[in-house]
Amino acid sequence: MVKALEKYLIQRTNVVHIQFFRYIFVGGTASIVDASCFYIVNNIFHLNYLIAQTVGFSFGLIVNYLLSILWVFESKGQPQKEFAIFALVGVGGLLWSYFILWLLISVLDITQFQNMLAKAIAVALVLVWNFTMRKKFAFNNG
Repeated sequence: MVKALEKYLIQRTNVVHIQFFRYIFVGGTASIVDASCFYIVNNIFHLNYLIAQTVGFSFGLIVNYLLSILWVFESKGQPQKEFAIFALVGVGGLLWSYFILWLLISVLDITQFQNMLAKAIAVALVLVWNFTMRKKFAFNNG
């Protein structure tokens, strides 16, 4: 039992299902940062949801990268290149998020606290995109 926990939680690994398991927690932490910023900018400062999405994305991206290189993926020793690719993949996810938020909020007219429901749906849909693309292109771990 202890060996299994150590394998899933501590040891460096290139095993995809373990990396994805960890990425869910890393992504979840980054999403909490992202969503908190989104909420504050959109609901407290009353700025447009797309501005709120950009601010949340920026803070979430930094948290995600730092936690990813510490716990999920093995850095190849080129942090500027990795971060640039990591961020580029994140921008792809951001564009997906913009589209999903626009569809749910502007087209389907979900407003106020339901903006957070739209945000949660966008986060869930973009999770697999981000993991797969970052693993393949930013860290090239198989």
